[in-house]
Amino acid sequence: MTASSPQISSTVTQNPTSSELVVEVRGLYKSFGNSKALRGLDLSVYRGSIHGFLGPNGAGKSTTIRTLLGLLSPEKAAGTVVKLLGYSPHNHPEVLRRVGYVPGEVALWPNLTGEETLRALEKLRGVSVDRGKERQLISDFCLDTSRKVREYSTGNRRKVLLVAAFSFNAELYIFDEPTAGLDPLMENVFTQWCCQERDRGASILLSSHIMSEVEKLCDHITVIKEGYAVDTGSVADLRHLSDVVITAVKPSPSSGESSTERVTITVPRDQSAERLRRLLDDGAQDITCNPASLEQIFLHHYELGEPYRESTRDREKSGEVEQ
Repeated sequence: MTASSPQISSTVTQNPTSSELVVEVRGLYKSFGNSKALRGLDLSVYRGSIHGFLGPNGAGKSTTIRTLLGLLSPEKAAGTVVKLLGYSPHNHPEVLRRVGYVPGEVALWPNLTGEETLRALEKLRGVSVDRGKERQLISDFCLDTSRKVREYSTGNRRKVLLVAAFSFNAELYIFDEPTAGLDPLMENVFTQWCCQERDRGASILLSSHIMSEVEKLCDHITVIKEGYAVDTGSVADLRHLSDVVITAVKPSPSSGESSTERVTITVPRDQSAERLRRLLDDGAQDITCNPASLEQIFLHHYELGEPYRESTRDREKSGEVEQ
C-alpha cells in the first residue's frame, strides 16, 4: 500500500510546546445522573504511537472518546485537562479537522451510495481527501462504493468509515472498536494501514475489548475500569495481562479411581507451561489452553481498586469535583 501524504491545512497552527503529546487527559470526570461514568481518568498518547485503550463494556471508553471529540463536556474539577494535538476540542473545535474518527456505532445515510457517502463525509469534515490513497483503501478493503448503504452489511458500513478516516492523512486517529463486523482478512488490512499511518508519523488511539488486537498493534496500553485508569504502560510492561485459560479432565482422588473431574484454571502466560506439565504429571486428559478473554483477565487482575476509589471519594467530599 502506497499513498502520498500531503499536509493537512487547518486554521489551528501546531503548538510546538506540546508536539510530543497528542492526547492529554488529566482528572476527567463525567456523570449521567447518579451514574459516574468517569472518575478522574488520566490518559496520555504520544506522537507516532499506537495506544491501546482497553476495558470491558461499560468501563467508560466511549464516554472518554466522546469527550475528546467535544460531543460531551467534562465536569468542572480542579486540574482537569482535555486536549487533542495541544488544544481543547471544546474551545477549539477546528482541531478536529486534523483527527480521523471511527465510532463504535455505525450510522450512515441508507439512500446514498458508498461513493456519495464518502463525498458527504469529506464535505462535512472540510478537508480534502487524498484521492489516490482513497482508491487504494477502497481496493484493499474490497469495498463496492457503487452500492447503496442500505445494501451494506455491518462490516461494509464500517469499511466506509475506515476509508473516510484514513484517506485524508490525519495527524491523529481515534478508533472505537474499529474491527467489529470485519472478517479476519479485513482485520489484517486494517492492521496494515494502522502500521503505515504510524510510520507516516500519525498517532492512533485504539479503543477495544479485544486483547489480541491490542497486543498485535499497540506500543502502549491504558486499562480502564469503572471510569478510571487502573494500569498504563508499554505492551511489555503490561504483559502480565495476557493470561491463558487451561481446561482439563483429571482423576478425582476423592471419588475413586474411575472418577474424573473437569478443572478450569486461569494463569499468567509465563506460568502456563509449568501448569500444563503438572496437569500431565497428574494424568490429566483432554487438555485445552486458550488466551483468556478480557473479561476473565479483568476479573483476575482488576477486581480490586480500592486505593484509587478511596482517593476519588476523598476528592468528591472535599469539593474538588462538582456533583
